[in-house]
Amino acid sequence: MTEQVLARARTGDPDAFAELVEPFLAELQLHCYRILGSAADAEDALQETLVAAWRGLGQFEGRSHVRAWLYRIATTRSLNMLRGNRTQAVTEAGHLPEPTRLGEPVWLEPYPDMLLSALPDSAPGPEARYEAREAISLAFTAALQHLPPAQRAALILRDVLGFRAAEAAGILDCSTDAANGLLRRARTAIARQLPPGKREQPPLPGSPAERRTVTRFTDAYERGDTNAIIALLTDDATLPMPPLPFIYQGKQPVADFHTAICATHRFRLVPTRANGQPAFGCYLRDPAAPLARAHGLLVLTLSGQQITGITRFLDNSILPRFGLPRTLPG
Repeated sequence: MTEQVLARARTGDPDAFAELVEPFLAELQLHCYRILGSAADAEDALQETLVAAWRGLGQFEGRSHVRAWLYRIATTRSLNMLRGNRTQAVTEAGHLPEPTRLGEPVWLEPYPDMLLSALPDSAPGPEARYEAREAISLAFTAALQHLPPAQRAALILRDVLGFRAAEAAGILDCSTDAANGLLRRARTAIARQLPPGKREQPPLPGSPAERRTVTRFTDAYERGDTNAIIALLTDDATLPMPPLPFIYQGKQPVADFHTAICATHRFRLVPTRANGQPAFGCYLRDPAAPLARAHGLLVLTLSGQQITGITRFLDNSILPRFGLPRTLPG
């Protein structure tokens, strides 16, 4: 069937081309996101991939699977975007407590779970090292952004998607030895970025255990109850604020942060999901009007029934991707 569809697409049939590429669109967009760290850039990279695939269909000789061919184009387009001049607006953070440490600014946006629902059910290849849930998590995606671009792509292709060494080399347009070298260096580098040691598994998405933790956090946050928030945190909890370099690490620094912002502000949280994790549109209540104005997005990382990470995104431009408005009544 694919050969028949491919033959029709080569004649310039747009419906055949759509049929050829449609099964791979969701996973290709996620692949671009892992490389780029931005949902908006991933969408642009996917569109560039489709244009390049349509124009280059006549040169596709069919020696590899259509999926691998599309991954080669998507990887090249994403790496080219990384090499370009990228700028990202940094929202003013206002007066904040002294962070525990300053990290390297990371180009990172959350990825809406509604886009994950379109992914095929197929498991990663047999050589993959990361389970699907871990490989989309915010912590893993953030760690990827610290790798050099080619290493980043090699690790995603091999350890996340499970492509064999020769396939990954073909996608990266390099020798198998070179691809293996990129992978070895990437594994060493990402081990330094991921949290050390084993954490308790997070509860399943939408499970009663997850809902209990999310409800307790929502109630505490909206009441400005710092003590209740602290009770939910692991001892090594972190609060990063991409793209700002501020990182708060440990119960007390995270508590100090929330004490500072909850002392003068009241928030309303609207639940959503990002990167397979509980998330919230954050809205600042206006004391002078029956309105709550957008104040970024929060993403929780859970360990068992505790919170080990609260990632705070201050950029309101990401909210429409989650179907969230700029203002809420009351």
